[in-house]
Amino acid sequence: MKKELSYFDTVIMIDEVKKYFESQIEKRLGLIKVQSPLFVKTSSGLQDGLTGVEKAVGFKKGDEEFEIVHSLAKWKREALGKYEFPLYKGLYTDMKAIRKDEEVDEVHSLYVEQWDWEKVIDKSDRTIDYLKETVRSIYKSIRQTSIFIKQKYRFLSLDLPKSIFFITSQELEDLYPDKTPKEREDLITKEKKAVFIIGIGDKLASGIPHDLRSPDYDDWSLDGDLLIYDKELDKAVELSSMGIRVDEDSLFEQLHKSGTMDRITLPYHQKILKRELPYTIGGGIGQSRILMLLLEKSHIAEVQASSWEEKTLEKVKTMKVL
Repeated sequence: MKKELSYFDTVIMIDEVKKYFESQIEKRLGLIKVQSPLFVKTSSGLQDGLTGVEKAVGFKKGDEEFEIVHSLAKWKREALGKYEFPLYKGLYTDMKAIRKDEEVDEVHSLYVEQWDWEKVIDKSDRTIDYLKETVRSIYKSIRQTSIFIKQKYRFLSLDLPKSIFFITSQELEDLYPDKTPKEREDLITKEKKAVFIIGIGDKLASGIPHDLRSPDYDDWSLDGDLLIYDKELDKAVELSSMGIRVDEDSLFEQLHKSGTMDRITLPYHQKILKRELPYTIGGGIGQSRILMLLLEKSHIAEVQASSWEEKTLEKVKTMKVL
């Protein structure tokens, strides 16, 4: 039977999970925690375009325009270069964002909290094998945190598999050709429990991409999503989107494919083309989704301090968390 917890009890558990998980990724990925900006200059090219349709929340100060970040994918890489991080060392930060166009549901809100991380690699590390090695480190961090919190709170029952299953987005389409990308994710994740889908952003054999990705941070052949089957929601939940970042060649190719060559003159993009930034791997790990999974919650409102539309408040009013 699921144990009824007060919100105070839940707050304590949230703090314990966050602290333990951070210690895990620091150790396994070689990261240090840093401060990060809430907003960037629109003209800098540092904003994450996400799928290309989301509109950033912005403001003007004098003649200059600023935007609240969607994520810190580009800022992190620039920061690693600016502060001269050595090879195989990296940073992570508490990223806060507002995504006003988000469709709110059990795992989505207008307010985003994630561990945004980035690590310096050598150009020779830009391989599927290195991507998989890094994914395994993140998955081990999640699983070890689950073991830790279960030992302290015996009523928790999540049982994550020892290893994560890898599949490419094309292999997944070939496996379920008549299903939508989301349906494919649910089917493979319900079977394997923990899955990483490799290669997101480019078109598949069907002519449709598995999902959309901004063309100027992840290399579409070397990125992917980490999914876990959530028994509370009975579906796949994406915990992390990550990848090896574009180099000078893949940046140019992806800008061309996506019809966004106008970005090529932006300061950030010029630094990549001129090889003035380090080669990196990085991504975001959803804090609220990690907490939902490990604490066995059924709605993001149970673990996140945000503001909600009335229809959401009605949906969660029986949860006693708002």
